[in-house]
Amino acid sequence: MRNYVQEGCTLTLTAPYDVASGNGLLVGSIFGVASSNATNGAVVEACVEGVFDLTAEGAGSGQDIAQGGAVYWDNTAKRCTKTATSNTKIGVATEAKASTATTVRVRLSAAF
Repeated sequence: MRNYVQEGCTLTLTAPYDVASGNGLLVGSIFGVASSNATNGAVVEACVEGVFDLTAEGAGSGQDIAQGGAVYWDNTAKRCTKTATSNTKIGVATEAKASTATTVRVRLSAAF
């Protein structure tokens, strides 16, 4: 195939804000996990498939997420949430997350 470009598990994106390696970033409708630190406007490789432990709303938030529950990205707070309103769906929880936990294990959907 002459039109094949790449597998697509990792994409080269322009960081829309400062992002640390292992943290999420949202570029338009593309959500990925940065593979290195990047400043706003810098190029960064981002994983768009796989399972990651990501920062989530924690203690006092009432943000328990059941295994298999939808996970959304709050681009204002730069963390995962179970709240769909005004947020972008990024995948599903592969393990249950208690409302006191500050991370959630997410399988990225890679569907935008």
